[in-house]
Amino acid sequence: MGIYTVSQLNEHIKQLLCQDPLLSQVWVRGEISNLTKHSSGHYYFTLKDKGSQISCVSFRSTNRSLKFEPESTMKVLIFGSLDVYTVRGQYQIHILDMRPDGIGELYKAYEQLRKKLEDEGLFDKVRKKPVPRFPQRIGIATSPTGAAVHDILHVLRRRYPVDVLLAPAIVQGEMSAPSIVKALELLNRANVDVIIVGRGGGSLEDLWSFNEESVARAIYESRVPVISAVGHETDYTIADFTADLRAPTPSAAAEMAVPDSTDLKRHISSLSQRMEKAAIRHVSDLSDRLDYLSGRIGPEKLSEFLRQNYQRVDELNVRLERHAGRVMESKRSSLGSLAGRLNAVSPLSTLERGYCIAMSIDGVRPVRSVDDVAKGESLSLKVKDGAILCSVNGITKGIVLKDKPD
Repeated sequence: MGIYTVSQLNEHIKQLLCQDPLLSQVWVRGEISNLTKHSSGHYYFTLKDKGSQISCVSFRSTNRSLKFEPESTMKVLIFGSLDVYTVRGQYQIHILDMRPDGIGELYKAYEQLRKKLEDEGLFDKVRKKPVPRFPQRIGIATSPTGAAVHDILHVLRRRYPVDVLLAPAIVQGEMSAPSIVKALELLNRANVDVIIVGRGGGSLEDLWSFNEESVARAIYESRVPVISAVGHETDYTIADFTADLRAPTPSAAAEMAVPDSTDLKRHISSLSQRMEKAAIRHVSDLSDRLDYLSGRIGPEKLSEFLRQNYQRVDELNVRLERHAGRVMESKRSSLGSLAGRLNAVSPLSTLERGYCIAMSIDGVRPVRSVDDVAKGESLSLKVKDGAILCSVNGITKGIVLKDKPD
């Protein structure tokens, strides 16, 4: 068998462990203990449960991509490969990924990121941008198939005629955070006055996309004011603290983004009445002034003076009525025009005119080109009152005027 040196033996053991396919990619659950964060950026700790423990090392390249800061006693899930530190003859797990394990650990990660961003000043009120009172175009970053976008559009259509630009985003799952960031970047390059970002309610895991650091920084760096509308009234995410305005629900976000046209009409009517009363008071004051002066001048001059001023007062009354009428008609015309523009760009209006939207069978990916589908693939055709499931029998590029494919 020969005689091994200690180094040779440890190296042989390392080769045996590292070549085992079952140990090259392994998930392990446990509690962090004896955590050491080296100045080099590497983490060294022991992962333990009630009966055993194992040494772990997480190098700086892995630590940079972690979404939380590991702490002692924290329960985690780690992914990595078994390795041997031959200098000490110690086998250990070389960590490639690490995640909090359980709701309690998610809350710890949430609090860590919230404190970090708060210390950096991302939540400061002095840097929050004001939301315009009368926006002309609103950007929405959310799922195009979720209930949130329908709630927002319904409220906007009811309250105030405004253009809407939807940037579709995935709002749940591993790809959701990059998708939300991309949607925010697209809306910042578009000509929008305010952005609503969010989704409907769900569990802490469902809403976790809006607790990601990348999403928080994208909201902070947005040049356009951002209203967050995530979950229900009791749900608070990192995005809520970073946004310029937090809404308890998507519907409430729409109400915050635009004024109520009914209130505007009522306000205009009130101003008109106040203007009319002010004009009447002014005319009454002039009449009293004329009566006062009439007693101090001769009868002939008084008659001439009164005739001139009576005619002038009549002209002013006529001009005042015409001007008030023009103002009211202009406001009505403007409101009608804006309502028409809203209906023209509404995706719901497009469906009402008899068109449909082709989507992948899971309802997530829209079909924009014949290159997006393959023969035999199943599709979902969205129409105004539901969806039609169909399959692709053939594909023809260019404008097709025949009823059946070749």
